[in-house]
Amino acid sequence: MAGEITKDPGWQFLRQSPEQLIKETTKKFDSKKNVWIHDADEGFIPVEIKSTKGDMVVVVSAGGKEKTIKKDETQEMNPPKYEKTEDMANLTFLNDASVLHNLKQRYYAMMIYTYSGLFCVVINPYKRLPIYTESVCKMYIGKRRNEMPPHLFAVADEAYRNMVNDHENQSMLITGESGAGKTENTKKVISYFAAVGASQSAKKKVEEGKRKDATLEDQIVRTNPVLEAFGNAKTVRNNNSSRFGKFIRIHFNTAGKMAGGDIEHYLLEKSRVIKQAPGERCYHIFYQIMSEAVKGLRDKLHLSKSVRDYHFVSQAEITIDGIDDKEEMQMTDESFDIMAFTEAEKFNLYALTAAIMHM
Repeated sequence: MAGEITKDPGWQFLRQSPEQLIKETTKKFDSKKNVWIHDADEGFIPVEIKSTKGDMVVVVSAGGKEKTIKKDETQEMNPPKYEKTEDMANLTFLNDASVLHNLKQRYYAMMIYTYSGLFCVVINPYKRLPIYTESVCKMYIGKRRNEMPPHLFAVADEAYRNMVNDHENQSMLITGESGAGKTENTKKVISYFAAVGASQSAKKKVEEGKRKDATLEDQIVRTNPVLEAFGNAKTVRNNNSSRFGKFIRIHFNTAGKMAGGDIEHYLLEKSRVIKQAPGERCYHIFYQIMSEAVKGLRDKLHLSKSVRDYHFVSQAEITIDGIDDKEEMQMTDESFDIMAFTEAEKFNLYALTAAIMHM
C-alpha cells in the first residue's frame, strides 16, 4: 500500500523522497557557529560566527563577506535533520528566521502545506498541482494526522472523524489575505466532505429532461459556481476574489452521511456593482450573461452585444486572462439546474442582474 501511494503523481508535492531526506540531513553543521542574521533583501541569511568579543560577534556569510553585529541580532539555526520539516512545532528553535526558512524551502520544492502545531499553513503555488485527485483523497480517508504528509484533506478528515466519534459540531477556519487561496481551499474542503460523507441513497430524480440526476453531494458542491458568479470579481491582486465573507454549515446524519447544508454571507462589497477601480472588474455574473452561453438569453433580457454599452459594469476591465466567461456561464446555469431551480426562478435572477445594467 505504501509503495502504491509513493507512485501517485501527487506524492512528490506532499513528501520528500528518502534520497532527498538523506541529502538534506547530512549537511555540515555546528550549533555554536551557524546562525541566521537579518538581511534587507532575503529576510534572513545563514552566516557563521568567526569570533566573539563581549556582546559583539564577527560573522561570515556564504560569499565570504565579514560583518560585526550584536550577538542579540543573531537567531539560532536548527540542525539539518529539521530541514523541510512537516510540522514546525517540532523545531528546536522556533524563531522568525527558522519558520520562514522552512516554509520557503518547502515552497521551493512545491510542498505547499506545512503544519505549525494545530494549524496548517498554505502558500499559494499559483498553479494547479495534482494533489486533490480522487486517489489522493482516498489516501487521507480515515488516517491519523501524523500518518500522512500535511494536507488540507488531513485537517478536514480530522474534523470529520471528531464529529462522527464525539458527536460534536466541528469548525474549520480558513483565513488569509487576498490571493492567499481561501476560496480554492474552501472548495477542496467541501469536495472532501462530499467524498467521505456521500450518501448511499438512490440519486434523486429531477423532473425536467435537461437536468441531471443530482445527489445532495452534487448540489452542495455546485453552490460554489453560483456563489462565485454573484459574489466574486477580479481585483488587482486576484482574478477570482471573493468580495464577501461566508459561513458554510454542512449537516451530517448520525451515520456520518451528508444530510444538507446552509450558507450565511457577510459584508458583500456593494459599491463594486456601480463602480470599479482601474484594473478591476465587477461581479462575474454580468459578463457571464453577456457571453451568450445560454442561447437567446441576452435578447430576452433586451441587452445589446457590447458590455461597454453599460456604464455600471464597464468602467475598467471587461475580460480576465485565463477565464472564459462563456464556459463559466455554462457552469453557473448548469449549477442552478442541479440545485433544482426552476426555469422561471433562474430567469428572474438573470433579469434582476440585467436590470442593474439597464439602469
